[in-house]
Amino acid sequence: MKVSKKWLIPAVLILILNMVIATQYATTKIGYEYYIVHPSDANIRYIGSDNSSDSIRVLRVIGDNITNVGVKLRLGGNFTTNMIKTYTAAFGIVNEENFTINITYFTLSGENTSYFDIWIHGNRTEDYPDEGDCSTRVMVIDNGVSNYDINSCIWQLAQGDMNASTMCADGTTQLDTLWDEQSHVRYSKNNANNSVNGTSDFVWVGISITVPADAALQTASGTLVCYFKSDE
Repeated sequence: MKVSKKWLIPAVLILILNMVIATQYATTKIGYEYYIVHPSDANIRYIGSDNSSDSIRVLRVIGDNITNVGVKLRLGGNFTTNMIKTYTAAFGIVNEENFTINITYFTLSGENTSYFDIWIHGNRTEDYPDEGDCSTRVMVIDNGVSNYDINSCIWQLAQGDMNASTMCADGTTQLDTLWDEQSHVRYSKNNANNSVNGTSDFVWVGISITVPADAALQTASGTLVCYFKSDE
């Protein structure tokens, strides 16, 4: 069989090229770093405000405040049936990122979730839902069920300043978030400066628990999850 020379050279080149491609490997290294910090010092952080029935903040650290540090909500003890307990500022959410953060939705899981109504709002002391301007509050959990989802933007936290010792209501005035040695979280009880959706870098979370007349006697617990999103 006679093979034309004009086809022989391209065929050899293709064979060599395939051999080169099949044996090409490369390795690169990229360093990284990140910081694990206290929950009250994070870029999206939780701060305390209202006290629980033991005169310590509802929001408090679990663990030894050095390792395995987490936060929990102690919503009081010794509730009775046919009772409503409301914390207008169970805790606050503060944005320290250098860009805006959207709060998209909340979910609640655990025991007796149907007893819960949860709001985010601007005025630390207003008793929702019975007081105040409806434009300054959003009901995020209704009888334990989320009113929103991942596609929502229920409140926008303004750009922060990376300073965990302050929060800001108007883009200028800095409000102290002091350290509470008992609960091991930062906190604020400032009533003079309300949070404004899209302007302030913080917002308050109010929790109302309605215990029905036929509730079983028990100790209940669960988990509240807050979801955030940024377009930056």
